[in-house]
Amino acid sequence: MKIVAINGSPRKKWNTATLLEKALEGAASEGAETEIIHLYDLNFKGCISCFACKLKDGKSYGKCAVKDELTPVLEKLKDADAVILGSPIYLGNSTGEMRSFMERYVFPYLVYSNDIPSLYPKNIPVGFIYTMGINEEYFDMFGLKKTVELNENLAKRIFGYSESLCSTDTYQFDDYSKYVADRFDPEEKAKRRKEVFPQDCQKAFEMGARFVKRQKTLETRE
Repeated sequence: MKIVAINGSPRKKWNTATLLEKALEGAASEGAETEIIHLYDLNFKGCISCFACKLKDGKSYGKCAVKDELTPVLEKLKDADAVILGSPIYLGNSTGEMRSFMERYVFPYLVYSNDIPSLYPKNIPVGFIYTMGINEEYFDMFGLKKTVELNENLAKRIFGYSESLCSTDTYQFDDYSKYVADRFDPEEKAKRRKEVFPQDCQKAFEMGARFVKRQKTLETRE
């Protein structure tokens, strides 16, 4: 069983990447093979609206026709038994890299038909892990609830199952005194990093483990 994590953050050792690694640790604890892919290492673009993935009898029907450094990743994901996408929230949404990735990953499987909701051949869980510097009280202001719901609903339609983990009020800097960020209390940030972030790491671990257990149950039923 293979579980793949996609890191949509430019940082490989910070909040988002840490939570993704914890999710993979959880998956590995249940016997899964794991891998993390960092989108910022790749040279790629989002959907170019060529619609080759929708062309009747086309050679790229149901798959992205664009060839770049994301192409082998998309091929690899076809064999994944679960996928976990992680991104910090920038300006009220996922990073540009993650959005571009999702366009290329999700859209080819989306069918403009009332009879066939998805071309994806199997049922897998797709998880979302979001990290952000704001508290839950600002979700409505930035429309984050809608963003989370939209991505989950889309993933459920295409892949079968989805859930999300939001890690809020995260630690953004190593040293807050070096940055213009006086709206934040460094001591409170440090306290939350010490007390709450480990809880989020545990939730991520449990997500990874839960996904593997889910797929094992599906395999047993089949």
